[in-house]
Amino acid sequence: MRPQGRPSFSGRPGAQTGEEAPKRPNLPTQFVNFTFFKVDPAWRRLSDAEQQKGKEEFAAVVKEFQNKPGMFVLSYSLVGIRADAEFMLWRIANELETFQEMTSQLMRTGLGKYLTITYSYLSMTKRSVYVDKMDPEHQNPRTHIIPGRSKYLFIYPFVKTRDWYQLSFPARQGMMDEHIQVGSKYPSVKLNTTYSFGIDDQEFVVAFEADDAKDFLNLVQELRETEASRYTLRDVPMFTCINHADIIDALNTL
Repeated sequence: MRPQGRPSFSGRPGAQTGEEAPKRPNLPTQFVNFTFFKVDPAWRRLSDAEQQKGKEEFAAVVKEFQNKPGMFVLSYSLVGIRADAEFMLWRIANELETFQEMTSQLMRTGLGKYLTITYSYLSMTKRSVYVDKMDPEHQNPRTHIIPGRSKYLFIYPFVKTRDWYQLSFPARQGMMDEHIQVGSKYPSVKLNTTYSFGIDDQEFVVAFEADDAKDFLNLVQELRETEASRYTLRDVPMFTCINHADIIDALNTL
C-alpha cells in the first residue's frame, strides 16, 4: 500500500480555484503518537475497589491533557482483538515533550504500575509531495490532523523499499494516481498519514478511520493489486481498534 499519496479517502468537496479559493490558516506541524498498552495479569487479581481507583487515576491524567490547547487524546480498546495489546491512546500535540510528560504521569497511577507499553509509534504531520489530481486543494490540511469519532481505527507502521525512492518522481506520481483512484471508491474510509523518517523505525504511520470494518478490508484488498504495492517493504503489525469516547469506558473493557 502507498499511504503517502493522500491524507483522506473521505468524500472530496468540489475544488475551488482562483479568487474563489479560501485562504487556509497557517497551522503548526503536529507530533503524533500511538501508544499500545497491555495490563499485567496481577491487575485482575486486585480488588474491584483497587482496580476502580487505579482506572480513575489514569483517566484523570488523560482528561487533564485532553484539556491542553492543541492537544488531542483519543482512547481505543483492543480487548479480545489482539493478544499483545489491550488499549491504545492516539495522541496529537504541538510539542514532542508533551508525550513524555503525559506518559510519566500515566505510569505513576495505580493502573499505570501494572501496564506495559507493547508498541509505541512516533510520527509528524507533513504535506505530501504528491498531487491529488482529483482534488488538488486537499493537500494543505495534511499538516494538521483533526481526528474524527469513527467506530474503528485501523493503524499500522509502513516502510517502502529503497527502490521506490530511486524511481523518477513522475513514475511515483503515476502510481499514486492509481492509489488515489482506488481510494476514491471508499469514501467512508478516512486516512490520516503521518511521517516518521529519522524519528522512529518506520517511515510512515497510517491510521484509517471507518465505521464499517468491511469497507477497510475491501480497500486494503484492492490496493494489494495496484502496481505500487510491489514497493511495500513492511506494513505490519496491523491494529484494529474500537473507539471509546470516554477513556474510562475503554478502561472498563480490561
